[in-house]
Amino acid sequence: MKTISLALRNLLRNRRRSLTTLLAMTIGLVAILVFGGYKSNITYGTETGFVQAYGHLQIQHKDYFIEGGDNPTAYGIADYQRIIDAVKRDPVLAPMLTVVTPALQLGGIAGNFSAGVSRSVMASGVVVEDYNQMLLWNDYGLKSYALPLPLVGSSPDAVVIGTGVARKLKLCNALQVPNCTQTATVAVAEGKSAPDDIAALSAQEKAAAPAQDDNRIEMLAATAHGAPNVASLSVVKAKNMGYKAVDDMYLAMHLAQAQKLIYGSEQPQVTAIDIQLRHTDQMPVARGRLTQLLATQFQDQPLEVLDFRKLNPMFGQTEQFMNSMFGFISILIGVIVLFTIGNTMSTAVVERTVEIGTLRAIGLRRSGIRRLFLCEGVLLGLIGSISGVLCASFIAYLINHSGLSWTPPGYSYAYLILVNVWQDPHLVFGSVVGLIIVTVVSAGMPANRASKLMIVDALRHV
Repeated sequence: MKTISLALRNLLRNRRRSLTTLLAMTIGLVAILVFGGYKSNITYGTETGFVQAYGHLQIQHKDYFIEGGDNPTAYGIADYQRIIDAVKRDPVLAPMLTVVTPALQLGGIAGNFSAGVSRSVMASGVVVEDYNQMLLWNDYGLKSYALPLPLVGSSPDAVVIGTGVARKLKLCNALQVPNCTQTATVAVAEGKSAPDDIAALSAQEKAAAPAQDDNRIEMLAATAHGAPNVASLSVVKAKNMGYKAVDDMYLAMHLAQAQKLIYGSEQPQVTAIDIQLRHTDQMPVARGRLTQLLATQFQDQPLEVLDFRKLNPMFGQTEQFMNSMFGFISILIGVIVLFTIGNTMSTAVVERTVEIGTLRAIGLRRSGIRRLFLCEGVLLGLIGSISGVLCASFIAYLINHSGLSWTPPGYSYAYLILVNVWQDPHLVFGSVVGLIIVTVVSAGMPANRASKLMIVDALRHV
């Protein structure tokens, strides 16, 4: 306790130098925490978006992820409901689960033939209630941009499209899509109705549809046997998907409608079973149990379990980039703080050489001198850490309430700039401990040099 009191008095003797050193430490820690909080918000936000859309884990037919993009029907999961029931009943998995739901991915061509336009789309057949339940997952308490699909209680042929698809199909006015511009088209005789072959294929759907419906489109897809099939669909809403490449091809429909389009009257299948857990850290246990379950009870089908990181390589790339930037900034600031504190402590040793000799002459051991200077370094680290955390929290509060936003590359709309310092406790704890370690290391060499001073030389130092 006496050593701490002496160390504090020594720091207060030269307030200007001590305050300058503390200011450098505080600014350094604020920079690390603010950027780290921004990094955490981006990383956790990206993870939340992927988990909301695809779940933590997916059961897929083996090789579908690599080879099935252009032919999903060749990699369908048969008897998928039995697999879902087995997963939900499993005593190990059941406490971890929030949603287990099937999904069917398919490609096709959507056309608004009354306007004479069409475009390729990537469609998703989902169980709407389960999908909307997945969108509620927000384990990190972030600002979520996910909006539920407006298909609950809608007719079986109802679909939601991206605003990019709406623009391409000339549906902006019919759907009253804001900020959606479309070029005027010149009506031609051939554009008044669908081609005869497509009209014949969709005759049943059109018979049940209203005579005049500006929101109806046709979707042409290949069945499981490669034959063309057409469905007449009613667009209920256009949804901005955020990412332009997705927005220009997005179409969501009821799972039953997608299965009817692909499999007709045959036994329906799905391309994936999405599994959403309560917490991300449960993935290793859940994945191991799912692999074991599939190998024992469903060995008749070549199935595999993939996590959201494998399904979305962009997440790993984003995480790696942000971590490398954070590491570079942390090392740079650490080196600056290291030399700043080292210079402060070395100056203190030179100025107090006579005092060191006096303390040694009255019986204080070398370890006591070393402990005194190390204690000063620790005090500097503690005070700098506290002030840095408080300043970083205040700056983060100002940023979070400033309304600043930015549009990430490739995205269609802006996201708020948010800094969540306390969202990642490991970040705060690691940064504080790291700063204290840097101060101890910085004070170590001057403290060791001070302890080795000869008493006689120190006492006659001028």
